[in-house]
Amino acid sequence: MLEIICRNNNSKILVPFGSTINEVCQFAGVRTEFPVLGAYVNNKVQNTSYKVFLPKTVEFIDITNPNGRRMYALSLMFLLYKAVKEVYPKGDLNIHHSMSKGYYSEINNIGALDNEKIQIIKDKMTELIEKDIPFINKSIPTQEAVDFFRRVGLESKARLVETSQRLFADIDSLDGTINHFYSPLVPSTSYLKVFDIIQYDKGLLLVMPSKKDPNKITNDKNKQGKMFTVFQEYEEWIRILGTAYVSDLNEIVKNKEYNKLIQVSEALHEKRYSQIADQIFKKRDEIKIVLLAGPSSSGKTTSCRRLSTQLSVLGLRPIQLSLDDYFLDREFTPKKENGEYDFESIDALDIELFNKQMNELLEGKEIIVPRFDFITGKKVYNGKKIKPQDNAIFIIEGIHALNPKLSEKIDKKSKYNIFVSALTQISIDKHNLISSSDNRLIRRIVRDYNYRGYSAIDTLSRWQSVRSGEEENIFPFQENADSIFNSSLLYEIGVLKIYAKPLLSEVPQNNVAYAEAKRLLRFLANFQTIDDQSIPPTSIMREFLGGSSFEY
Repeated sequence: MLEIICRNNNSKILVPFGSTINEVCQFAGVRTEFPVLGAYVNNKVQNTSYKVFLPKTVEFIDITNPNGRRMYALSLMFLLYKAVKEVYPKGDLNIHHSMSKGYYSEINNIGALDNEKIQIIKDKMTELIEKDIPFINKSIPTQEAVDFFRRVGLESKARLVETSQRLFADIDSLDGTINHFYSPLVPSTSYLKVFDIIQYDKGLLLVMPSKKDPNKITNDKNKQGKMFTVFQEYEEWIRILGTAYVSDLNEIVKNKEYNKLIQVSEALHEKRYSQIADQIFKKRDEIKIVLLAGPSSSGKTTSCRRLSTQLSVLGLRPIQLSLDDYFLDREFTPKKENGEYDFESIDALDIELFNKQMNELLEGKEIIVPRFDFITGKKVYNGKKIKPQDNAIFIIEGIHALNPKLSEKIDKKSKYNIFVSALTQISIDKHNLISSSDNRLIRRIVRDYNYRGYSAIDTLSRWQSVRSGEEENIFPFQENADSIFNSSLLYEIGVLKIYAKPLLSEVPQNNVAYAEAKRLLRFLANFQTIDDQSIPPTSIMREFLGGSSFEY
Protein backbone atom coordinates (compact mmCIF):
# COMPACT_ATOMS: atom_id res chain seq x y z
CA MET A 1 0.00 0.00 0.00
CA LEU A 2 1.11 3.55 -0.77
CA GLU A 3 0.30 6.78 1.04
CA ILE A 4 -1.23 9.44 -1.21
CA ILE A 5 -1.78 13.03 -0.13
CA CYS A 6 -4.85 14.39 -1.93
CA ARG A 7 -4.89 18.16 -2.16
CA ASN A 8 -8.51 18.39 -3.30
CA ASN A 9 -9.83 17.40 0.13
CA ASN A 10 -6.61 17.65 2.19
CA SER A 11 -6.68 13.96 3.01
CA LYS A 12 -4.17 11.13 3.30
CA ILE A 13 -5.21 7.77 1.90
CA LEU A 14 -3.67 4.37 1.35
CA VAL A 15 -3.95 2.86 -2.13
CA PRO A 16 -2.67 -0.42 -3.63
CA PHE A 17 0.76 -0.37 -5.24
CA GLY A 18 0.41 0.38 -8.98
CA SER A 19 -2.99 2.07 -8.76
CA THR A 20 -3.98 4.37 -11.62
CA ILE A 21 -4.79 8.02 -11.03
CA ASN A 22 -8.40 7.20 -11.87
CA GLU A 23 -8.46 4.55 -9.10
CA VAL A 24 -6.77 6.95 -6.66
CA CYS A 25 -9.54 9.46 -7.38
CA GLN A 26 -12.15 6.84 -6.51
CA PHE A 27 -10.34 5.83 -3.31
CA ALA A 28 -10.09 9.47 -2.26
CA GLY A 29 -13.77 10.11 -2.95
CA VAL A 30 -12.98 13.32 -4.81
CA ARG A 31 -15.86 15.12 -6.50
CA THR A 32 -15.08 17.92 -8.95
CA GLU A 33 -17.61 20.20 -10.62
CA PHE A 34 -16.92 18.57 -13.99
CA PRO A 35 -15.40 15.16 -14.91
CA VAL A 36 -11.81 14.61 -13.77
CA LEU A 37 -9.55 14.81 -16.83
CA GLY A 38 -6.15 14.34 -15.21
CA ALA A 39 -4.13 15.30 -12.16
CA TYR A 40 -1.09 17.09 -10.84
CA VAL A 41 1.06 14.25 -9.53
CA ASN A 42 3.92 15.71 -7.49
CA ASN A 43 3.10 18.96 -9.35
CA LYS A 44 3.45 17.38 -12.78
CA VAL A 45 0.46 16.92 -15.12
CA GLN A 46 -0.44 13.28 -15.76
CA ASN A 47 -3.37 11.50 -17.40
CA THR A 48 -5.75 9.28 -15.45
CA SER A 49 -4.06 6.05 -16.59
CA TYR A 50 -0.78 7.04 -14.92
CA LYS A 51 0.18 4.47 -12.26
CA VAL A 52 1.67 5.27 -8.86
CA PHE A 53 4.48 3.15 -7.41
CA LEU A 54 5.73 5.61 -4.78
CA PRO A 55 4.05 7.95 -2.29
CA LYS A 56 2.70 11.01 -4.12
CA THR A 57 0.82 14.24 -3.70
CA VAL A 58 -2.13 14.38 -6.09
CA GLU A 59 -4.52 17.13 -7.15
CA PHE A 60 -7.28 16.17 -9.60
CA ILE A 61 -8.20 18.66 -12.33
CA ASP A 62 -11.18 19.21 -14.62
CA ILE A 63 -11.86 21.49 -17.58
CA THR A 64 -12.00 24.60 -15.36
CA ASN A 65 -8.25 24.22 -14.76
CA PRO A 66 -5.98 25.69 -17.52
CA ASN A 67 -4.17 22.37 -17.93
CA GLY A 68 -7.46 20.51 -17.93
CA ARG A 69 -8.75 22.78 -20.66
CA ARG A 70 -5.54 22.17 -22.65
CA MET A 71 -6.07 18.40 -22.31
CA TYR A 72 -9.63 18.80 -23.58
CA ALA A 73 -8.56 20.96 -26.55
CA LEU A 74 -5.79 18.61 -27.70
CA SER A 75 -8.02 15.56 -27.30
CA LEU A 76 -10.70 17.27 -29.37
CA MET A 77 -8.13 17.97 -32.09
CA PHE A 78 -7.15 14.28 -32.10
CA LEU A 79 -10.83 13.36 -32.35
CA LEU A 80 -11.23 15.71 -35.34
CA TYR A 81 -8.14 14.19 -36.99
CA LYS A 82 -9.52 10.68 -36.42
CA ALA A 83 -12.94 11.60 -37.83
CA VAL A 84 -11.43 13.19 -40.94
CA LYS A 85 -9.33 10.07 -41.58
CA GLU A 86 -12.41 7.88 -41.15
CA VAL A 87 -14.67 9.70 -43.61
CA TYR A 88 -12.05 11.17 -45.99
CA PRO A 89 -9.00 8.83 -45.92
CA LYS A 90 -7.00 11.14 -48.21
CA GLY A 91 -7.96 14.23 -46.21
CA ASP A 92 -5.04 16.25 -44.84
CA LEU A 93 -6.03 18.14 -41.69
CA ASN A 94 -4.10 21.30 -40.84
CA ILE A 95 -4.88 23.06 -37.55
CA HIS A 96 -3.72 26.62 -38.17
CA HIS A 97 -4.37 28.91 -35.21
CA SER A 98 -6.63 29.70 -32.30
CA MET A 99 -9.59 32.06 -32.44
CA SER A 100 -12.05 33.29 -29.84
CA LYS A 101 -14.37 30.32 -30.32
CA GLY A 102 -11.73 27.65 -30.74
CA TYR A 103 -9.35 26.65 -33.52
CA TYR A 104 -9.33 27.38 -37.23
CA SER A 105 -8.47 24.38 -39.44
CA GLU A 106 -8.37 23.50 -43.12
CA ILE A 107 -8.62 20.09 -44.83
CA ASN A 108 -6.75 19.55 -48.07
CA ASN A 109 -7.41 16.87 -50.73
CA ILE A 110 -11.20 16.70 -50.26
CA GLY A 111 -12.28 19.58 -52.50
CA ALA A 112 -14.13 22.65 -51.29
CA LEU A 113 -15.24 22.31 -47.68
CA ASP A 114 -18.99 22.95 -47.38
CA ASN A 115 -21.64 22.49 -44.70
CA GLU A 116 -22.51 19.01 -45.96
CA LYS A 117 -18.94 17.75 -45.57
CA ILE A 118 -18.62 19.43 -42.19
CA GLN A 119 -21.82 17.71 -41.01
CA ILE A 120 -20.43 14.33 -42.11
CA ILE A 121 -17.27 14.97 -40.06
CA LYS A 122 -19.29 16.17 -37.06
CA ASP A 123 -21.53 13.08 -37.19
CA LYS A 124 -18.44 10.85 -37.21
CA MET A 125 -17.01 12.70 -34.20
CA THR A 126 -20.30 12.23 -32.34
CA GLU A 127 -20.27 8.52 -33.23
CA LEU A 128 -16.72 8.14 -31.87
CA ILE A 129 -17.70 9.97 -28.69
CA GLU A 130 -20.61 7.57 -28.12
CA LYS A 131 -18.24 4.59 -28.50
CA ASP A 132 -16.21 5.83 -25.50
CA ILE A 133 -12.84 4.95 -27.09
CA PRO A 134 -9.81 5.38 -24.79
CA PHE A 135 -6.87 7.62 -25.68
CA ILE A 136 -3.72 5.57 -25.25
CA ASN A 137 -0.24 6.96 -24.77
CA LYS A 138 2.95 4.91 -24.79
CA SER A 139 6.68 5.32 -25.24
CA ILE A 140 8.46 3.44 -28.00
CA PRO A 141 12.00 3.62 -29.46
CA THR A 142 12.44 6.92 -31.29
CA GLN A 143 13.14 5.38 -34.70
CA GLU A 144 9.96 3.29 -34.46
CA ALA A 145 7.98 6.45 -33.72
CA VAL A 146 9.58 8.23 -36.68
CA ASP A 147 8.66 5.30 -38.95
CA PHE A 148 5.09 5.29 -37.61
CA PHE A 149 4.63 9.00 -38.27
CA ARG A 150 6.11 8.81 -41.76
CA ARG A 151 3.87 5.89 -42.72
CA VAL A 152 0.76 7.90 -41.86
CA GLY A 153 1.94 11.10 -43.55
CA LEU A 154 2.93 13.09 -40.44
CA GLU A 155 6.26 14.24 -41.88
CA SER A 156 6.71 17.41 -39.79
CA LYS A 157 6.17 15.36 -36.64
CA ALA A 158 8.59 12.67 -37.82
CA ARG A 159 11.33 15.22 -38.56
CA LEU A 160 10.99 16.84 -35.15
CA VAL A 161 11.11 13.54 -33.27
CA GLU A 162 14.02 12.37 -35.42
CA THR A 163 16.18 15.29 -34.32
CA SER A 164 15.17 15.12 -30.63
CA GLN A 165 18.19 12.96 -29.67
CA ARG A 166 16.00 11.01 -27.27
CA LEU A 167 16.07 7.21 -26.97
CA PHE A 168 12.30 6.93 -26.68
CA ALA A 169 9.41 9.00 -28.02
CA ASP A 170 5.74 9.17 -27.07
CA ILE A 171 2.93 8.28 -29.43
CA ASP A 172 -0.82 8.63 -28.90
CA SER A 173 -3.35 6.28 -30.41
CA LEU A 174 -7.13 6.32 -30.77
CA ASP A 175 -8.62 3.06 -31.98
CA GLY A 176 -5.60 2.36 -34.18
CA THR A 177 -5.09 5.94 -35.41
CA ILE A 178 -1.61 7.21 -34.55
CA ASN A 179 -0.63 10.78 -33.70
CA HIS A 180 1.09 12.64 -30.88
CA PHE A 181 0.12 15.71 -28.87
CA TYR A 182 2.49 17.48 -26.54
CA SER A 183 0.35 17.22 -23.42
CA PRO A 184 -1.60 14.43 -21.69
CA LEU A 185 -5.02 13.68 -23.18
CA VAL A 186 -8.38 13.03 -21.53
CA PRO A 187 -9.27 9.41 -20.59
CA SER A 188 -11.58 8.66 -23.53
CA THR A 189 -13.74 10.14 -26.27
CA SER A 190 -16.85 10.19 -24.07
CA TYR A 191 -15.34 13.12 -22.15
CA LEU A 192 -15.60 15.32 -25.28
CA LYS A 193 -19.35 15.71 -25.59
CA VAL A 194 -19.35 19.51 -25.67
CA PHE A 195 -18.00 20.77 -29.00
CA ASP A 196 -19.04 22.04 -32.40
CA ILE A 197 -17.54 22.49 -35.85
CA ILE A 198 -18.77 25.25 -38.12
CA GLN A 199 -17.77 26.48 -41.54
CA TYR A 200 -15.44 29.48 -41.56
CA ASP A 201 -13.72 30.98 -44.61
CA LYS A 202 -12.10 28.10 -46.56
CA GLY A 203 -12.03 25.82 -43.52
CA LEU A 204 -13.77 25.17 -40.23
CA LEU A 205 -13.78 26.28 -36.64
CA LEU A 206 -13.41 23.61 -33.98
CA VAL A 207 -15.46 25.21 -31.20
CA MET A 208 -14.51 24.63 -27.57
CA PRO A 209 -16.72 24.59 -24.46
CA SER A 210 -17.32 27.97 -22.88
CA LYS A 211 -14.94 28.94 -20.07
CA LYS A 212 -17.84 30.43 -18.14
CA ASP A 213 -20.08 27.38 -18.57
CA PRO A 214 -18.23 24.28 -19.87
CA ASN A 215 -21.55 22.50 -20.38
CA LYS A 216 -22.17 24.81 -23.35
CA ILE A 217 -20.11 25.68 -26.39
CA THR A 218 -18.43 29.08 -26.64
CA ASN A 219 -20.92 31.65 -27.89
CA ASP A 220 -18.65 34.50 -28.92
CA LYS A 221 -20.42 36.95 -31.23
CA ASN A 222 -17.10 38.64 -32.07
CA LYS A 223 -16.14 37.07 -35.41
CA GLN A 224 -12.56 38.43 -35.25
CA GLY A 225 -12.52 39.20 -38.96
CA LYS A 226 -9.58 41.62 -38.70
CA MET A 227 -7.56 39.26 -36.52
CA PHE A 228 -8.26 36.36 -38.88
CA THR A 229 -6.98 38.42 -41.83
CA VAL A 230 -3.73 39.13 -40.00
CA PHE A 231 -3.28 35.43 -39.21
CA GLN A 232 -3.82 34.54 -42.87
CA GLU A 233 -1.35 37.16 -44.09
CA TYR A 234 1.39 35.93 -41.78
CA GLU A 235 0.70 32.26 -42.55
CA GLU A 236 1.22 33.01 -46.23
CA TRP A 237 4.46 34.77 -45.38
CA ILE A 238 5.91 31.85 -43.40
CA ARG A 239 4.88 29.45 -46.16
CA ILE A 240 6.91 31.54 -48.60
CA LEU A 241 9.88 31.43 -46.22
CA GLY A 242 9.42 27.69 -45.70
CA THR A 243 9.25 27.95 -41.91
CA ALA A 244 5.76 26.67 -41.11
CA TYR A 245 6.94 24.17 -38.48
CA VAL A 246 9.58 23.97 -35.76
CA SER A 247 11.42 21.27 -37.74
CA ASP A 248 11.83 23.81 -40.59
CA LEU A 249 13.24 26.38 -38.17
CA ASN A 250 15.61 23.82 -36.64
CA GLU A 251 16.91 22.96 -40.10
CA ILE A 252 17.73 26.64 -40.69
CA VAL A 253 19.58 26.77 -37.36
CA LYS A 254 21.42 23.54 -38.13
CA ASN A 255 22.62 25.02 -41.43
CA LYS A 256 23.64 28.25 -39.63
CA GLU A 257 21.32 30.34 -41.81
CA TYR A 258 19.41 31.97 -38.95
CA ASN A 259 21.05 35.40 -39.35
CA LYS A 260 19.19 35.84 -42.63
CA LEU A 261 15.95 34.80 -40.92
CA ILE A 262 16.55 37.41 -38.21
CA GLN A 263 17.16 40.08 -40.84
CA VAL A 264 14.05 39.19 -42.84
CA SER A 265 11.86 39.04 -39.71
CA GLU A 266 13.06 42.43 -38.52
CA ALA A 267 12.60 43.90 -42.00
CA LEU A 268 8.98 42.74 -42.00
CA HIS A 269 8.40 44.52 -38.68
CA GLU A 270 9.96 47.70 -40.01
CA LYS A 271 7.80 47.50 -43.12
CA ARG A 272 4.60 47.16 -41.05
CA TYR A 273 5.52 50.12 -38.82
CA SER A 274 6.14 52.14 -41.97
CA GLN A 275 2.80 51.11 -43.48
CA ILE A 276 0.90 52.06 -40.33
CA ALA A 277 2.70 55.40 -40.17
CA ASP A 278 1.79 56.04 -43.82
CA GLN A 279 -1.88 55.33 -43.10
CA ILE A 280 -1.84 57.83 -40.23
CA PHE A 281 0.02 60.43 -42.30
CA LYS A 282 -2.56 60.28 -45.09
CA LYS A 283 -5.18 61.51 -42.60
CA ARG A 284 -2.86 63.82 -40.67
CA ASP A 285 -5.35 66.68 -40.88
CA GLU A 286 -7.83 64.60 -38.86
CA ILE A 287 -5.81 62.07 -36.83
CA LYS A 288 -4.14 63.64 -33.81
CA ILE A 289 -4.28 60.80 -31.26
CA VAL A 290 -2.97 57.25 -31.76
CA LEU A 291 -4.30 54.76 -29.20
CA LEU A 292 -2.19 51.61 -28.85
CA ALA A 293 -3.20 48.57 -26.80
CA GLY A 294 -2.14 44.97 -26.42
CA PRO A 295 -1.78 42.17 -23.88
CA SER A 296 1.16 41.64 -21.55
CA SER A 297 4.59 41.25 -23.18
CA SER A 298 3.29 41.99 -26.65
CA GLY A 299 5.93 44.67 -27.24
CA LYS A 300 3.72 47.72 -26.84
CA THR A 301 6.48 50.00 -25.56
CA THR A 302 8.93 49.24 -28.37
CA SER A 303 6.08 49.53 -30.88
CA CYS A 304 5.38 53.06 -29.60
CA ARG A 305 9.04 53.98 -29.99
CA ARG A 306 9.42 52.54 -33.49
CA LEU A 307 6.12 53.96 -34.72
CA SER A 308 7.20 57.36 -33.38
CA THR A 309 10.40 57.07 -35.41
CA GLN A 310 8.45 56.34 -38.59
CA LEU A 311 6.06 59.22 -37.96
CA SER A 312 9.03 61.54 -37.39
CA VAL A 313 10.44 60.52 -40.76
CA LEU A 314 7.19 61.78 -42.30
CA GLY A 315 7.53 65.15 -40.61
CA LEU A 316 5.15 64.63 -37.68
CA ARG A 317 6.08 65.32 -34.07
CA PRO A 318 5.02 62.33 -31.95
CA ILE A 319 4.53 62.77 -28.20
CA GLN A 320 4.15 59.58 -26.15
CA LEU A 321 1.91 59.27 -23.10
CA SER A 322 1.12 56.29 -20.88
CA LEU A 323 -2.28 55.46 -19.46
CA ASP A 324 -0.48 54.26 -16.31
CA ASP A 325 -0.15 57.93 -15.30
CA TYR A 326 -3.93 58.33 -15.35
CA PHE A 327 -4.70 55.89 -12.54
CA LEU A 328 -7.16 57.12 -9.94
CA ASP A 329 -5.72 57.76 -6.51
CA ARG A 330 -5.60 54.49 -4.60
CA GLU A 331 -8.51 55.36 -2.32
CA PHE A 332 -10.82 55.57 -5.35
CA THR A 333 -9.58 52.39 -7.06
CA PRO A 334 -12.32 49.75 -7.50
CA LYS A 335 -11.97 46.43 -5.73
CA LYS A 336 -12.54 42.82 -6.72
CA GLU A 337 -14.97 40.52 -4.93
CA ASN A 338 -12.12 39.24 -2.72
CA GLY A 339 -11.34 42.79 -1.56
CA GLU A 340 -8.15 43.26 -3.59
CA TYR A 341 -7.67 46.37 -5.70
CA ASP A 342 -8.66 45.82 -9.33
CA PHE A 343 -5.91 47.71 -11.13
CA GLU A 344 -6.77 46.07 -14.45
CA SER A 345 -10.29 47.48 -14.56
CA ILE A 346 -10.85 50.48 -16.80
CA ASP A 347 -12.64 52.06 -13.85
CA ALA A 348 -9.23 52.24 -12.13
CA LEU A 349 -8.37 55.05 -14.57
CA ASP A 350 -9.26 58.72 -14.20
CA ILE A 351 -11.24 58.73 -17.44
CA GLU A 352 -12.65 62.19 -16.87
CA LEU A 353 -9.17 63.74 -16.50
CA PHE A 354 -7.84 61.84 -19.51
CA ASN A 355 -10.64 63.04 -21.82
CA LYS A 356 -10.35 66.59 -20.49
CA GLN A 357 -6.60 66.78 -21.12
CA MET A 358 -6.73 65.11 -24.53
CA ASN A 359 -9.40 67.54 -25.71
CA GLU A 360 -7.35 70.44 -24.37
CA LEU A 361 -4.38 69.22 -26.40
CA LEU A 362 -6.59 68.94 -29.49
CA GLU A 363 -7.61 72.56 -28.92
CA GLY A 364 -3.93 73.57 -28.81
CA LYS A 365 -3.89 74.23 -25.06
CA GLU A 366 -1.02 73.45 -22.71
CA ILE A 367 -1.52 70.74 -20.08
CA ILE A 368 0.40 69.62 -16.99
CA VAL A 369 0.88 65.85 -17.34
CA PRO A 370 0.37 63.76 -14.20
CA ARG A 371 2.76 61.04 -13.10
CA PHE A 372 1.33 58.25 -11.00
CA ASP A 373 3.40 57.35 -7.95
CA PHE A 374 2.85 53.62 -7.43
CA ILE A 375 4.39 53.75 -3.95
CA THR A 376 2.07 56.41 -2.52
CA GLY A 377 -0.81 55.49 -4.80
CA LYS A 378 -1.42 59.07 -5.89
CA LYS A 379 -1.03 61.25 -8.99
CA VAL A 380 1.85 63.69 -8.75
CA TYR A 381 2.21 66.89 -10.79
CA ASN A 382 5.91 67.62 -11.05
CA GLY A 383 5.70 70.40 -13.58
CA LYS A 384 5.92 68.35 -16.79
CA LYS A 385 4.04 70.37 -19.38
CA ILE A 386 2.95 69.62 -22.94
CA LYS A 387 1.97 72.30 -25.40
CA PRO A 388 1.06 71.07 -28.90
CA GLN A 389 3.31 72.25 -31.71
CA ASP A 390 2.67 72.15 -35.41
CA ASN A 391 2.31 68.58 -36.72
CA ALA A 392 2.09 67.17 -33.17
CA ILE A 393 0.54 63.72 -32.79
CA PHE A 394 -0.06 61.99 -29.46
CA ILE A 395 0.61 58.27 -28.99
CA ILE A 396 -1.24 56.83 -25.99
CA GLU A 397 -0.21 53.35 -24.82
CA GLY A 398 -2.07 51.18 -22.32
CA ILE A 399 -4.16 48.04 -21.95
CA HIS A 400 -7.46 49.96 -22.17
CA ALA A 401 -6.52 52.14 -25.12
CA LEU A 402 -9.03 50.49 -27.50
CA ASN A 403 -11.91 50.43 -25.04
CA PRO A 404 -14.45 53.01 -26.34
CA LYS A 405 -15.22 54.01 -22.75
CA LEU A 406 -11.70 55.41 -22.32
CA SER A 407 -11.99 58.09 -25.00
CA GLU A 408 -15.75 58.43 -25.38
CA LYS A 409 -15.62 62.24 -25.19
CA ILE A 410 -12.94 62.57 -27.89
CA ASP A 411 -13.93 63.07 -31.53
CA LYS A 412 -13.73 59.68 -33.27
CA LYS A 413 -12.22 61.19 -36.43
CA SER A 414 -9.19 62.38 -34.48
CA LYS A 415 -8.34 58.86 -33.21
CA TYR A 416 -6.43 55.97 -34.78
CA ASN A 417 -6.48 52.59 -32.98
CA ILE A 418 -3.66 50.03 -33.04
CA PHE A 419 -3.70 46.57 -31.48
CA VAL A 420 -0.34 44.89 -30.82
CA SER A 421 0.06 41.20 -29.97
CA ALA A 422 2.46 38.33 -30.55
CA LEU A 423 0.33 36.23 -32.92
CA THR A 424 2.62 33.22 -33.14
CA GLN A 425 2.46 31.65 -36.59
CA ILE A 426 5.03 28.88 -36.53
CA SER A 427 3.58 25.55 -35.28
CA ILE A 428 5.19 22.51 -33.68
CA ASP A 429 3.59 20.41 -36.43
CA LYS A 430 0.31 20.17 -38.37
CA HIS A 431 -1.74 19.40 -35.27
CA ASN A 432 0.20 21.05 -32.42
CA LEU A 433 -0.02 24.82 -32.28
CA ILE A 434 2.22 27.19 -30.39
CA SER A 435 0.04 29.28 -28.13
CA SER A 436 0.53 33.03 -28.47
CA SER A 437 -0.04 33.13 -24.72
CA ASP A 438 2.92 30.78 -24.16
CA ASN A 439 5.09 32.94 -26.41
CA ARG A 440 4.22 36.04 -24.37
CA LEU A 441 4.67 34.18 -21.08
CA ILE A 442 8.22 33.15 -21.99
CA ARG A 443 8.96 36.75 -23.02
CA ARG A 444 7.64 37.96 -19.69
CA ILE A 445 9.63 35.43 -17.63
CA VAL A 446 12.83 36.70 -19.24
CA ARG A 447 11.89 40.38 -18.97
CA ASP A 448 10.68 40.12 -15.35
CA TYR A 449 13.98 38.56 -14.34
CA ASN A 450 16.12 41.04 -16.30
CA TYR A 451 14.32 44.25 -15.33
CA ARG A 452 12.12 43.62 -12.30
CA GLY A 453 14.07 41.09 -10.27
CA TYR A 454 11.23 38.55 -10.37
CA SER A 455 11.87 34.82 -10.45
CA ALA A 456 10.09 32.45 -12.82
CA ILE A 457 7.94 31.40 -9.84
CA ASP A 458 6.79 35.01 -9.37
CA THR A 459 5.85 35.39 -13.04
CA LEU A 460 4.15 32.00 -13.33
CA SER A 461 2.11 32.54 -10.17
CA ARG A 462 0.71 35.82 -11.55
CA TRP A 463 0.10 34.67 -15.10
CA GLN A 464 -3.44 33.30 -14.79
CA SER A 465 -4.58 36.52 -13.16
CA VAL A 466 -2.93 38.47 -15.98
CA ARG A 467 -4.65 36.26 -18.57
CA SER A 468 -8.05 36.73 -16.92
CA GLY A 469 -7.59 40.48 -17.02
CA GLU A 470 -6.66 40.35 -20.71
CA GLU A 471 -9.72 38.32 -21.63
CA GLU A 472 -11.96 40.77 -19.82
CA ASN A 473 -10.31 44.09 -20.63
CA ILE A 474 -8.25 43.75 -23.82
CA PHE A 475 -9.32 41.02 -26.24
CA PRO A 476 -13.00 42.06 -26.44
CA PHE A 477 -11.89 45.36 -28.03
CA GLN A 478 -9.18 44.14 -30.42
CA GLU A 479 -11.51 44.33 -33.43
CA ASN A 480 -11.84 48.09 -32.78
CA ALA A 481 -8.32 48.45 -34.19
CA ASP A 482 -7.66 50.33 -37.41
CA SER A 483 -4.40 48.36 -37.68
CA ILE A 484 -3.23 45.14 -36.03
CA PHE A 485 0.51 44.70 -35.55
CA ASN A 486 1.85 41.16 -35.11
CA SER A 487 4.90 41.52 -32.86
CA SER A 488 5.95 37.86 -33.00
CA LEU A 489 9.26 36.99 -34.63
CA LEU A 490 9.93 33.63 -36.27
CA TYR A 491 13.27 33.19 -34.56
CA GLU A 492 12.43 34.44 -31.08
CA ILE A 493 11.71 31.24 -29.15
CA GLY A 494 15.08 29.81 -30.13
CA VAL A 495 16.66 32.93 -28.63
CA LEU A 496 14.44 33.12 -25.55
CA LYS A 497 15.22 29.47 -24.78
CA ILE A 498 18.78 30.41 -23.80
CA TYR A 499 17.49 32.81 -21.14
CA ALA A 500 14.27 31.11 -20.04
CA LYS A 501 15.54 27.54 -19.62
CA PRO A 502 17.79 28.16 -16.57
CA LEU A 503 15.08 30.29 -14.93
CA LEU A 504 12.42 27.59 -15.38
CA SER A 505 14.85 24.88 -14.25
CA GLU A 506 15.16 26.63 -10.88
CA VAL A 507 11.48 26.08 -10.02
CA PRO A 508 11.48 23.35 -7.32
CA GLN A 509 9.14 20.40 -7.48
CA ASN A 510 7.45 21.34 -4.21
CA ASN A 511 6.19 24.60 -5.73
CA VAL A 512 2.79 24.79 -7.45
CA ALA A 513 4.45 26.53 -10.41
CA TYR A 514 6.48 23.38 -11.12
CA ALA A 515 3.87 21.87 -13.46
CA GLU A 516 3.85 24.93 -15.68
CA ALA A 517 7.63 25.23 -15.58
CA LYS A 518 8.02 21.59 -16.66
CA ARG A 519 5.49 22.06 -19.47
CA LEU A 520 7.35 25.09 -20.80
CA LEU A 521 10.69 23.28 -20.55
CA ARG A 522 9.27 20.39 -22.59
CA PHE A 523 8.01 22.91 -25.11
CA LEU A 524 11.38 24.69 -25.35
CA ALA A 525 13.15 21.36 -25.83
CA ASN A 526 11.70 21.24 -29.35
CA PHE A 527 13.78 24.26 -30.42
CA GLN A 528 17.40 24.59 -31.40
CA THR A 529 19.00 27.58 -29.68
CA ILE A 530 19.70 30.76 -31.65
CA ASP A 531 22.39 33.28 -30.77
CA ASP A 532 21.11 36.81 -30.17
CA GLN A 533 24.18 38.72 -31.36
CA SER A 534 22.62 39.60 -34.73
CA ILE A 535 19.41 41.03 -33.24
CA PRO A 536 19.42 44.82 -33.80
CA PRO A 537 19.11 47.21 -30.82
CA THR A 538 15.75 48.49 -32.13
CA SER A 539 14.16 45.01 -32.16
CA ILE A 540 11.14 44.23 -30.02
CA MET A 541 13.21 41.35 -28.61
CA ARG A 542 15.53 43.88 -26.96
CA GLU A 543 12.61 44.98 -24.77
CA PHE A 544 12.89 41.58 -23.10
CA LEU A 545 16.53 40.57 -23.56
CA GLY A 546 18.20 43.93 -22.91
CA GLY A 547 20.53 45.88 -25.17
CA SER A 548 17.85 48.14 -26.65
CA SER A 549 18.68 51.54 -28.05
CA PHE A 550 15.34 52.80 -26.69
CA GLU A 551 14.78 54.03 -23.16
CA TYR A 552 12.00 52.29 -21.22
